[in-house]
Amino acid sequence: MIGVPGSACRCRRRADTAGRESGLKALRFDKLGAIIAALALGGAFIAPFATFRANRIVAGEAKTIIEALPLNWSTGLLLVVLAAAAVAAFRSPVPLRLVAFAALAGLAFAIGVAAGFLTPAGNSYARISPASGFWVMLFAFGLLAADALTRLRPAPFVRIAVLVAVLAFVGILLLSGSWDGLSLLKEYASRVDTFWAEARKHVTLALGSLVAATIVGIPLGILCHRVTQLRDGLLGVLNAIQTIPSIALFGILIAPLGWIAANIPGAATIGIRGIGVAPAFVALFLYSLLPVVANTVVGLAGVPRDANDAARGIGMTDWQRLVGIEFPLAFPVILTGIRIVLVQNIGLATIAALIGGGGFGVFVFQGVGQTAMDLVLLGAVPTVVLAFAAAIVLDAVIEMAKPNNRQAEAR
Repeated sequence: MIGVPGSACRCRRRADTAGRESGLKALRFDKLGAIIAALALGGAFIAPFATFRANRIVAGEAKTIIEALPLNWSTGLLLVVLAAAAVAAFRSPVPLRLVAFAALAGLAFAIGVAAGFLTPAGNSYARISPASGFWVMLFAFGLLAADALTRLRPAPFVRIAVLVAVLAFVGILLLSGSWDGLSLLKEYASRVDTFWAEARKHVTLALGSLVAATIVGIPLGILCHRVTQLRDGLLGVLNAIQTIPSIALFGILIAPLGWIAANIPGAATIGIRGIGVAPAFVALFLYSLLPVVANTVVGLAGVPRDANDAARGIGMTDWQRLVGIEFPLAFPVILTGIRIVLVQNIGLATIAALIGGGGFGVFVFQGVGQTAMDLVLLGAVPTVVLAFAAAIVLDAVIEMAKPNNRQAEAR
């Protein structure tokens, strides 16, 4: 009987120790989350949140969150940042990490409030821009949101739905006028017609060159797969084109296209010139060929031999095997090449402005020449959004196109 109390004490000590260990495990740092938390806290408490300028061209005055926002807004935003940083830093349940979307929404509302708070009444010349702290926090919480969605492994349709919801939220903010006081929106307001004209050119260049490369590249890929002697030479040429810097390729194309416009009747009438859209379109088309051709070859080469043997066994012709067996199985890999091309072309189309091709690059290079960062952002932000949205949508389509996913949906 004397030993019983001692045993009870030891049991309690072991239980307390186990409880402390489990508590420590629950509070373990998340490596990526700790970096995200450090970025978010640095952006909130060290870097400036907004920049005030008396007019468009003078140097700006950095403002912290507390200086840039009314007291209730600054307190609320800092509390949201602290909560999101705490969730990110430790290994928390994945659904809880979706607090990143609340932090992003808070940032979006707060920067609009800062524009109204910092702009003097009746002053139409003052410029309010997001400063480095805003962009650092935007990056940090965007990374946390992406990490949370990756861990949740949502279905392709869910990812597209999240993208649509985010774009709808941004659209509501734009239409509501919450951001009208920001310098970026003032630059847009003075260039509305030009902005949408350049947007059409940018999308036309990116999508048009993609369509042309797909129409030409897929048959070339099939030919390379069938004729192995042709494969190395053609892929070598396309690889060589990829190594040419974009500016250099645009310049190289000016002379031959200018000669065609001057010497071939009707060429100039349909838009072929030494500068402008034509050399930009041709350059993007040439850059697009390698991913499409190479992925077509890789996709067709990856078709299981058994599938081809079975198709031959039931008497299918080469064309029937290509259309009915090989191409459907290779399609996800081919679509991956198309995704690479689209994201690549959306970015490269920006450089077309240097040779008169138009696009969002017009605002980027005008802003650089005028040392106007907001004008640079007017061209850069839509380009990034387009590329990001295209990547998400095509990633989802690729996943849905994979045979395993199609079989799972059928079941």
